[in-house]
Amino acid sequence: MSRVGKLPISVPSGVTVKVDNDNLVEVGGPLGSLKQQIDPDITVKIEDGVINVLRPTEQKRHRALHGLYRALIQNMVTGVSKGYEIKQELVGVGYKATAEGQILELHLGFSHPFVIQLPPEVSVVAVTERRSNPIITLKSIDKQLIGQIAAKIRSLRPPEPYKGKGVKFVGEALRRKSGKAAGS
Repeated sequence: MSRVGKLPISVPSGVTVKVDNDNLVEVGGPLGSLKQQIDPDITVKIEDGVINVLRPTEQKRHRALHGLYRALIQNMVTGVSKGYEIKQELVGVGYKATAEGQILELHLGFSHPFVIQLPPEVSVVAVTERRSNPIITLKSIDKQLIGQIAAKIRSLRPPEPYKGKGVKFVGEALRRKSGKAAGS
């Protein structure tokens, strides 16, 4: 049995979970609500504030979907109760970030700035303090969406291995290379 799929999901207070006949799971909480369509083969049962995800057979496809949908529902419950936050740091001379509403403008050492229009589900804050790198903070209830946006921002200028310049996640350990001077 799937180690992830068989784990029960406890529903915190203030969070409501509904499953309709079309296997559409709706999770609502203090921060918002999310929906996820579940494969018809997988069943979701809610009993006494605990969600269990069950599969009909031991087929490879059913085993894969079992763990997947259990993780997606867990992410939805966590998102509507606590939310998700991702912090990214801009490392490099002259790298800047400004955020106004849903528009994020990044100056990453190119001849032009990058302007990113964020979806309404994601809020962004860009903080620049003296003598420190600019930090971008993304907040959302949808883990998949916030991760996708963070990956897109990082892909604009991934950190390079020699000086570490680029967009990196706060706390991320980068593999650094020594330059040609240290090679001899």
